[in-house]
Amino acid sequence: MPADTLSKHSVAQLLALHSQVLTELKSRGICRSANNPTGDYCEWLVAASLGLTLADNSSKGFDGVDADGVRYQIKGRRRAPGSRGTQLSAIRSMDVRSFDILVAVMFSADWSVQMAVKIPHDVVKGLATFKPHVNGHVLHLRPALKQQPGVEDITASLVVPAPITDPLAGRTADNC
Repeated sequence: MPADTLSKHSVAQLLALHSQVLTELKSRGICRSANNPTGDYCEWLVAASLGLTLADNSSKGFDGVDADGVRYQIKGRRRAPGSRGTQLSAIRSMDVRSFDILVAVMFSADWSVQMAVKIPHDVVKGLATFKPHVNGHVLHLRPALKQQPGVEDITASLVVPAPITDPLAGRTADNC
């Protein structure tokens, strides 16, 4: 839908459309909740690209598991136009080692992947800072992170699995 078409809608209409989009993404298995789609989309994209099995939403401290039983925590951030923020959401229970690898993804405003890395738990623990007000550790996803020992740049590996069949239109789409 062209942006100029959206500008003709009221705020209430835009919010209703947003709700419909989230419902449709959930029905297609992309999103697992009706919340902000960044986390769900990030988990889906990482799982599809790396061959992970997503854990139940109630699993504490990790989001997916690979064929070898390695547990992955997945964090994503979408930058709004003009935003320069790099902080990921809080990582909880760092000391109980509920995950083995953190996958961190930075999306641009159009949902394209700007940066994605796999970070071993011990590296995350050494770099993240505990913040009492969020009761968790905070990590910033910055390009320098790719230079840390053990960190793997997987940006090129995160691509929307193709082809994606659009069940409503019955055609193959290049993008999600």
